[in-house]
Amino acid sequence: MSLTLRSLATAQAPARSVAARGAGRGRVSLSLLDLGFLCAAFTVAHLVRFPGELPVGAAGSGWTEFVVAPVLIGTWMLLLHVFRTRDPRIVGVGGDEYRRLVTASLIAVASVAAVAYAVQIDLARGYVAIAFPLGLLLLALGRKGARTALARRRARGESLQDVLLVGDLDDVRYVGRRIAATPSAGYRVRAVITDCVEPGAAIAFGGAEAPVVDGIARVLDRARTEGVTAVVVAGSIAGGHERLRRLGWQLEEIGVELVVSSPLADIAAGRVHERPVDGLPLMHVETPDYRQRFGKRALDVVGAGVGLLVLAPVFAVITLVIRADDHGPVFFRQTRVGRGGREFSILKFRTMCVDAEARMAALASSNQGAGPLFKMKDDPRVTRAGAFLRKTSLDELPQLWNVLTGSMSLVGPRPALPREVALYEDFADRRLLVTPGITGLWQVSGRSDLDWADGVRLDLHYVENWSFVHDIVILARTIPSVLRSRGAY
Repeated sequence: MSLTLRSLATAQAPARSVAARGAGRGRVSLSLLDLGFLCAAFTVAHLVRFPGELPVGAAGSGWTEFVVAPVLIGTWMLLLHVFRTRDPRIVGVGGDEYRRLVTASLIAVASVAAVAYAVQIDLARGYVAIAFPLGLLLLALGRKGARTALARRRARGESLQDVLLVGDLDDVRYVGRRIAATPSAGYRVRAVITDCVEPGAAIAFGGAEAPVVDGIARVLDRARTEGVTAVVVAGSIAGGHERLRRLGWQLEEIGVELVVSSPLADIAAGRVHERPVDGLPLMHVETPDYRQRFGKRALDVVGAGVGLLVLAPVFAVITLVIRADDHGPVFFRQTRVGRGGREFSILKFRTMCVDAEARMAALASSNQGAGPLFKMKDDPRVTRAGAFLRKTSLDELPQLWNVLTGSMSLVGPRPALPREVALYEDFADRRLLVTPGITGLWQVSGRSDLDWADGVRLDLHYVENWSFVHDIVILARTIPSVLRSRGAY
């Protein structure tokens, strides 16, 4: 038995060495980053709570906090490690990294409070009230910065994990497209294993492609020779669950991970619950809730009301600019389709000439929009003032009135035109189950640069997986998206 285990460890070592070194460097970098931010948070807390005072002597002001701070930082760092907040599998993608970060930080606060009470350590409440929230904020910002830097490296083809993609042709193409479209996830398809195409052919995944190197019967041999760190199984393979389980054991012996693609696409983790039945993890998917939400409506009313009041001077300036440009009307009204298929009149600042609708038929051959959308990057109907308003998204501000009156929401699917809805197919009409929004996943992910299918997929993902926190995240992402002006034309 010991000989078998030694052989297993020896076989795993070469395959894991490169990945392990990269993961180790990443953990060390994140650890140093976390430590630096925590030290900064406690230093700021000390300077703010005890301004101009040095902790000299046991009776000095802030002496207890000065002595205890290293222990608090060490405890916090330990909990970040215990909750595996620097695990390479979660760093850089998804929300699990932030959830673990918050959980570890809250437990750190609770532990400090409990110990301080138990041993009668008199910590200044103001000091703690500054240090811990500031520490959590800095940790989250640091992870966001590290995530952004990692995403940029991966977009350049660096720090990617080479994988074998295994399965039927349709499943391989679908999963391959999603991997190619999301380099931030850290995967790169090195080769494809399938019985549906002869070896030597190439399969395209959007802007990438990979060669077919063999049939599924030889997946283990190819995992040894291709130098990959993981095998991604897209869909089902011949032999079913038992074959998959044995493949996992065999890959473990050569130090290669097994990744299984779930058939549940675009479903948020919060809606999926595991129900183990005799060792079989059955995934229970909750039915989406499409009811009008009180919290969402309250956010809409408060946000739109405050926005209209604060932005009143901006409205006045834009009004003068539009009138001075071509002396036409300031606002543009258009019929859109809202929740439940009900039509409403959307309100925008006018960005086109007054006869724009009449001229659209003549420009049909120049349409650059995706699907039923009509878009032109250099639309001749756009006025000089309108070009600026579109680039900065200021033309959307009057929709705050639509939000206040209830026909729209701050966050939701893109409000569609009736002619677009008439062309809906393949469940695209499910976008009408919720109230359309000024901003949404489509808008913050590229707007007009996205093709129709991707835009619909993002909107349906929002409809199916709505949460209040998700709305807040989209609103936060809207600001940098507007500043970048990506897809705004």
